[in-house]
Amino acid sequence: MEERHHARQPETSPVRRALSDDSAGSSLPSPAEDGGHTGSIRKGCEPFAQSQRGQLQNRRARINQQINKEMRMRAGAENLFRATTNAKVKETVALELSYVNSSLQLLKEELEDLNSNVEVYQTESEAAKAPMIPLGLKETKEADFSAPIQDFICQHYGEDGSLYRQEIRELMDLRQAMRTPTRNQTGLDLLMEYYNQLYYLDQRFFPPHRNLGVLFHWYDSLTGVPSCQRALAFEKASVLFNLGALYTQIGARQDRTTAAGIQRAIHAFQRAAGALNYLKENFSNAPSLDMSGPALCMLVRLMVAQVQECAFESLALPLGPGHAAPTSWLRLAQEAARVSDVYLLVQQSMSRPLTQDYVPFSWTSVVQVKVEHFRALCHHFAAVALCGRALSEDVGEEAERAFLHFYVGARAGPPLGRLLRDSQQRRKLGKAHLRHALMRHEEAMRLHGVCKSFRKMDVLQDVLAAAHKRSLDMYSELDPEDDFDPTPEAPEIRSQSRPKPDVAPPDFAAVRVADIFRRLGPLSVFSGHARRGPARCVCLPRTQGGLGLTLRGDSPVLVAGVAPGGCAAEAGLREGDYIVSVDGRDCKWAKHAEVVALLQNRHVEGARVAVVALLSHDAQGEKRPSGKENAERRPTSRLAKGRGPASLLNWNGKKREGARACRRAGSALNLPFGDAEATY
Repeated sequence: MEERHHARQPETSPVRRALSDDSAGSSLPSPAEDGGHTGSIRKGCEPFAQSQRGQLQNRRARINQQINKEMRMRAGAENLFRATTNAKVKETVALELSYVNSSLQLLKEELEDLNSNVEVYQTESEAAKAPMIPLGLKETKEADFSAPIQDFICQHYGEDGSLYRQEIRELMDLRQAMRTPTRNQTGLDLLMEYYNQLYYLDQRFFPPHRNLGVLFHWYDSLTGVPSCQRALAFEKASVLFNLGALYTQIGARQDRTTAAGIQRAIHAFQRAAGALNYLKENFSNAPSLDMSGPALCMLVRLMVAQVQECAFESLALPLGPGHAAPTSWLRLAQEAARVSDVYLLVQQSMSRPLTQDYVPFSWTSVVQVKVEHFRALCHHFAAVALCGRALSEDVGEEAERAFLHFYVGARAGPPLGRLLRDSQQRRKLGKAHLRHALMRHEEAMRLHGVCKSFRKMDVLQDVLAAAHKRSLDMYSELDPEDDFDPTPEAPEIRSQSRPKPDVAPPDFAAVRVADIFRRLGPLSVFSGHARRGPARCVCLPRTQGGLGLTLRGDSPVLVAGVAPGGCAAEAGLREGDYIVSVDGRDCKWAKHAEVVALLQNRHVEGARVAVVALLSHDAQGEKRPSGKENAERRPTSRLAKGRGPASLLNWNGKKREGARACRRAGSALNLPFGDAEATY
């Protein structure tokens, strides 16, 4: 998968926003000082928890594993069918393929049934509320970082990789906990911590010119189809998807009968939309359908629609049957029309060729039901505003202005002012709205009966039945037996929302993390993206004169200049060297004064100084990639030209932040340093 980096990426980078810059000239507190990793969340929920949501996720994981097994069997059978020339073998393999395909279809239907089981995630409140649609979490297999990271540390950093077993174990424990996050703020923090930690992992061990060799296995959230890649962008995108999915589950379980619960639901769905939208804008060429562009666009629209629905509920909460302000009912009617319009956009996204066979049928049915349900509600509230007692007693300028912008286009019939003051005309128009509302309610109930998954969802049926009964009762009151006048057509209501729902992007600074592999040194120098020369160890003898060198900066200290013929030059120090250790004492994070003190107070036999130097691209003799290599690094252009799905397997970054850091590191003197510089 490919991760895009825009010019504004440093503003949203988890390290640049959540942590202080660890370039030379600045330093972070030692592990002893900061007590380990800031805000570390190390535990997920019990994977075998007997809660309904836990059982649902366990069933989803089991089905994903079975789908993976069946797909491997199908791939092997297809290869054998193509390779063999024996007619009897071909017949046997074809029969086996039919069995495998039947099993895959049954597993797909079972997984779709699980995704349709949205009532598990709903609130346990006794009040009937229309259910929300949550996303299931993507399942993943365990990933073993031990051997690849140890080998990389040995080859790239020149250190013994076995000395970092504790850090590797800590990283793997964090990933294991991330697989089963709790459905609360703690689980969100856990996912965000791991996502932020992946930034450091990318900088430390994933250079653009080399593959670390770790395989990341993830299953599609809706189909269970497995995907496997070595690109870290695939891991980051999957974690970000789970962050958005967890927000949807948290939003769906809120009690929306209270103002506080509605606001919590709005916040959760806004965050879910923001995470999925960030994923859509910053990652491309996903190997799984749930993270493809059309699917993410549909999911973002779905979350925005659910935010809009919560905003409608917030507006309707304080209104009772005898509310005295007709303008409030008009505003509520326009809000309901807006909810219907937004869900109609979601329905259109679900009906597109790339998503119509992918989205569960129950999701499509829920969206269709809500389109009709909220369109019926907007006409019902319009009738309440027209036929209420408050409007019949006093028609003010505010009500006239509200009705003036209430309908779409010109309305047929008498002028607005005369209509509002004529009770008979208002009753006719109110009946027209109620008749339209009843037709929409009946259509919503028909769609509810078509989907077999809804037969177990009593709460949605209760909501639809209560709304239909409310409109029917009001229509019966307004329609006397001796009224034979024809009822006009209800005009179309203008949809409007105040305020419009916002999409909240992920706040990477909300969870502060520290680099697990901090002992390797500051990222400005000790990065997998920076090309370094081999580590050297020089012996700096003790003499009566000065050291003959100029030192600059902190963490690590740079040899900014070497005096010809001086002590440092004779020992082998060169301009551009970074001091890594002095007499075995690690100086990667040492301050300028500490390193100077160690060099000046060296023993009689001298001081053993370990140094490294960054190499520029010219010094490395790195050649420019050929046209074929460029084509492999730009899978987006290949996909755009229709050259097949192979480009979906490339998630390499186009403009990776580490590559820019590596180019900046080509000249050591171009790196940012502190003001501490002196000649010794």
